[in-house]
Formats: sequence, structure tokens, C-alpha cells
Amino acid sequence: MSTATDANAADLPIFPGDREARCPFNPPAEYTRWREEEGLRRVNWNGHTVWAVNRYEDIKTAMAHPAISAEVLGVLQGHGKHEGPNAPETFPRMDDPEHARLRRMLTKDFTVKRVNAMRPDIEAMANEFIDAMVEKGQPGDLVQDYALPIPSLVISLLLGVPYTDHGFFQGITGKLMNMNTPPEEKLKASREFFGYMMELVARKEREPGDDLMSRVIREHVQTGELRRETAAMNGVILLNAGHETTANMIALGTVALLQNPDKAAVLRDTDDQNVIANAVEELLRYLTIVHSLIARIAKEDVEIGGTLVWAGEGLIMNLPAGNWDPAFTDRPEILDLDRPARGHIAFGYGVHQCIGQTLARAELQIALPTLLRRLPDLRLAVPIEEIRFRNDMSIYGVHALPVEW
Repeated sequence: MSTATDANAADLPIFPGDREARCPFNPPAEYTRWREEEGLRRVNWNGHTVWAVNRYEDIKTAMAHPAISAEVLGVLQGHGKHEGPNAPETFPRMDDPEHARLRRMLTKDFTVKRVNAMRPDIEAMANEFIDAMVEKGQPGDLVQDYALPIPSLVISLLLGVPYTDHGFFQGITGKLMNMNTPPEEKLKASREFFGYMMELVARKEREPGDDLMSRVIREHVQTGELRRETAAMNGVILLNAGHETTANMIALGTVALLQNPDKAAVLRDTDDQNVIANAVEELLRYLTIVHSLIARIAKEDVEIGGTLVWAGEGLIMNLPAGNWDPAFTDRPEILDLDRPARGHIAFGYGVHQCIGQTLARAELQIALPTLLRRLPDLRLAVPIEEIRFRNDMSIYGVHALPVEW
């Protein structure tokens, strides 16, 4: 069993590592070595010395362990509790039972029933954005014309955020997700985002609608159960994650399918929803775009994967390495739409799994086949070597995707 030792973060490998330009879908090559080595791996994550958890089973163990806490704000990640005892709480960075209490206030709008009711509207959006892209002419940027607008509009409607403000919140999210943005700029952007959402809360109090924010205000804020600030901050979390992650999965998934025409044909030609659903699960596993962000801290000494993690030490969940662990699935480097891919950890694991995963799945199950059917000759407008992949962002994907059809 290995144990913790003092280490200067500057001397450690940077996490997340860059994916190689010639293999942009593969996790960084060093992740294979880390997974095969005994114990966990010391890395530099945002200037902090933390343990990278790289094996599938170790990640599941760590994310479910009662001694491993999600309360990292002000310690390992960003701002939050260090701003004062009255700083608003964010449910992804809380432990149970407080995490479960706050999360339950939000889950009504992400149920399978609610998402299924939204599917016709999502399909209509997909077709409308394709129509607009085609009318604008070739080449198009699939990120700006299709991948980003769909989830942005969906989460805006669900939350009650005016879609006309999408330029504002997409720009703010870009700053927050860019790993090279200076901390003071991130803090300024975060406060600006929070101020915007506080204004929305006030507006929904005066003029409630049929949306998540209005419901949370009516059921929990006006009853005194939840502070306005907490409602606003969690609205920021949902709006941020609700468009950024799915947008990058649509765009990066499209690149992967265009590089594997036989796989694209499967999604284009089938009407079997089970085939489509499984294909999306495999793409989620294969690409694993959340390659950073999932940080934890040990509340007490605990052994994870043969390493003794001392109380107060940080951990980062290496989800791409876990989803490519041969102990989880055979030949993980192959995009195999027939493999039973459920069980991947692209949405995390345990009680902190992504609250919006049902919605994200629906958006992907609609957006990818619709695009391939409507534009059967869709192709990259530039060599793949010229595409800028998002190694510099907390969510992996592509910055832009020039396409022709």
C-alpha cells in the first residue's frame, strides 16, 4: 500500500492531460500507465496537489465512500464557502443529507416522464436549427448552428431563462470552463452570472411562469425553506451544465461518427430506439467529455485503490481513464455501438450522478440521428487535423466544427 508524501504541484503532471491530435477521441496516453500502476497517482489539478483516481472500480468506490466528501468549494475548487458563512449552497458540492434535500427540490423537472413529454419539442428544435443552417449556406459551424443552440434552448425553456440571453450565458460559461482563465476573472464572471440569476429570481417572483425556477420559488423560497440566493446559485449550476456538456457531446459525437462512417450509418438508418439509446451510451463512454471537474476531499484517512489518502487530501476522478478501463469493458479503444455500454461513469456515480442525465440522453438520442438523416452527405469541411479540440476547457469537445453537406 502506498501512502501520501509531500509534493510540489508544479513538479507533477498536469491534470487533465492533453489528448493527442492524431487520436483526439482517446484519453491521454499516460492515463493507461497510471491505471496500470499500483495505487493512485499524484497530479497537479488547478495548482493543487491531488490524487488522480484512474481505475473504474476505484472511481466507483471513491464516489460512494462515506469518508470522501464533495464539499470542495473554497478548498480545492473555485469560490464558495470561503466568501463567508452566508454564501449560497450548491447541491453538487454538498454531502448528504443536505445534498439530497436540495437535490429533491430540483428533480421534478428532470424525470423520465417530464423528459419524454419534451421529446417532440426537442425534435422540432433540431429540425428548425438544421433548416436554418442549410438556409445560411455552406460551410456551417455545427457548434454554433446546431450543437450549442439545441441544449441552450432546452435548458432555457426548462429553467425559465429567456433564450435571447443565450449569448450572455454562453460567453460567461466559456470563461468559467476555460482552464486558462485567471482565478480573478473566473470569480468576476461567476459573480456576474449569479447577479443575472438573482435578477431572474426576482422577476419570477413578480411574474411566475410554468418553469423550474418559478416552481422552486413557489414551493420552496416563498415557504421559507430555501433562500433566494441558493435558488439563484443552483439555477446557475443547471444553466451552465445543461447546455455546455450536451453541446460538446453533440459536436464531438458527430466528429466521431463522421470518422466512423459505418457507425454513422447505424444511427442514420435505424428506427429502433433501443439501438439508438445504446449507441448514445457507447458514445458517452467512448468520448467521456467530463475530463476534469469531479473533485473530492477526504474527511478522514481512507484507503482507495491501494493508496492511503490522508484526511484533508484532494482527489480528482479520472472519468476518461475509468471508462477506458479494460477491467470495465473489453477493447475499450473501439467505438462499438453494439456493446452493452450502460454502467459507464460519464455521468459520474452514486448519489452525485448528473441530475440532468435523462434530459441529456434524450437530446443526444434525437440530435444525432436527426442530423444524420437530414444531411446524409454531412462531412467535415476541413481536415480533422485542423479542428481545434478543447484540451484547454474543463469539458472536452471542439471549439468549432466546420461542416459541409
